[in-house]
Amino acid sequence: MSQQRETAARSRRGMVTSPHHLASEAGAKVLRRGGTAIEAVIAAGAALTVLYPHFCGLGGDAIWIVADRAGRRKAIMGIGQAANDLPKFETIPARGPLSALTTAAVVDSWGQALNFSQENWQGKESLASLLGDAIELAEEGFPVSRSQQHWHAFRSGEIESWPGVANAFVTEGHQRQPQLAEVLKAIALHGHREFYEGELANRIARALEAAGSQIRADDLAKTVATLADPVSVTYRDIELLAPPPPSQGISTLAIMGILSNFSMRNVDPTSADFYHLCVEAVKQAFLDREQIADPDFAAQRCAEWLAGDYLAAKAGAIDPKSALPWPHRFQTGDTVYLAAVDSEGRSASVLQSTYYDWGSGVLLPDTGILWQNRGAAFSTDPKSPNVLAPGKRPFYTLNPGLGLKNGMPHLLYGTQGADGQPQTLTVLLSRLIDHGFDPLSALSAPRFLLGRTFSDTRDNLKIEDAVGDDVLAELAGRGHEVIPISALNALSGQAGVIRLDGDGWTDGAHDPRSDGCAIGI
Repeated sequence: MSQQRETAARSRRGMVTSPHHLASEAGAKVLRRGGTAIEAVIAAGAALTVLYPHFCGLGGDAIWIVADRAGRRKAIMGIGQAANDLPKFETIPARGPLSALTTAAVVDSWGQALNFSQENWQGKESLASLLGDAIELAEEGFPVSRSQQHWHAFRSGEIESWPGVANAFVTEGHQRQPQLAEVLKAIALHGHREFYEGELANRIARALEAAGSQIRADDLAKTVATLADPVSVTYRDIELLAPPPPSQGISTLAIMGILSNFSMRNVDPTSADFYHLCVEAVKQAFLDREQIADPDFAAQRCAEWLAGDYLAAKAGAIDPKSALPWPHRFQTGDTVYLAAVDSEGRSASVLQSTYYDWGSGVLLPDTGILWQNRGAAFSTDPKSPNVLAPGKRPFYTLNPGLGLKNGMPHLLYGTQGADGQPQTLTVLLSRLIDHGFDPLSALSAPRFLLGRTFSDTRDNLKIEDAVGDDVLAELAGRGHEVIPISALNALSGQAGVIRLDGDGWTDGAHDPRSDGCAIGI
């Protein structure tokens, strides 16, 4: 069976998608025994903290969008806050202990999500039952994924300088994480707040301090994932939901709002016109992105940024034959997307992350926890709404999405890729909504990445060469600095999609660029 066939699924009773087949299976087990979509995602997400240590872990964050047929819709904002005691920075380092400036909220997001499931979806599972597969994988081990091999090799010459990291995470063969298994067992036994207020929290705080991080026990105790109302915009007949600031979800919505002013259904999705319009809509939306920040510290004008006349004006600023210069700094980052739908149509769309691949590079001794470097996303400019401050949440790239049709879940979508997330979602959503692509076809088609990355500091348009030479030449003729990259390239993100068709069928897939799949029940 081809890899593409294995990534997709179709079902009437529910579905899970994730970037690793063992994580998808962990979630599928929960659905088979009657669990909710939230419970399935917790099981799959916990497994991914073991299976994909280079992209996510207990030392990271998570953002959720959940919705059901009864009209409930919520964002769960599992974002750690900056430490209370901060040093003075001229530049915040991207790696090392001083990049580990924010707490980690993924575990509390599991607890908050489980509470929502129990209170609203009659969920019966315990956190202990949902962590079972993750514990077993950490104890017994598993074959190292292609993605982990790639990112370990990519950081060769750098990863060796991060104490313990190169040896803890192998490049080939069998990966075991016995210390992480013991941490997961403590959470399963004592509950999710053990990570923040129990003896485990004290161990973590001592290890962070010893490593040189500013995070202390009091900071961990203050870490709480919050429930918020999603922001939304209507694209054709689909209401697209996104997490509110400090997430960049509002940028994804703005892009789609801009494109709603064009007859995208009449634009060939393989043409230069299609890619040009998508790229230029990204640029117009990103012009406002530097204003996104923690709403507890800086006023966020979401209604203004998503107003129809405002987005129409941005659409009018797009020259169909000429590219706008791109002056903005690109921010890199890596994450994992996972989602689930259960037999009742209840849906959970989630991203987990430690920001950069391998996070801060700070591995806490005797725990197996690799801490995130999300603090590097703050600004040191005192005029910036995203300036670093005690207790503040940074500008956030994670933006899982969920589309409603006639008020009910219809599309779940998200991707790995930091600044590339809105870009990938733009082409996916247009292909799915405007052109009727099925999830696997939408995920397999060529994508682009605009701006600088960790491997290319030029402000160019990286685009998969499967678009064809004619499209590349036409885009270059319109002023895009086109750099062809290989088909199904790792720079293009790892996305997932689940679609509910309204007739009882669910189909979905995970990116052929990943190690994952969708599993139908």
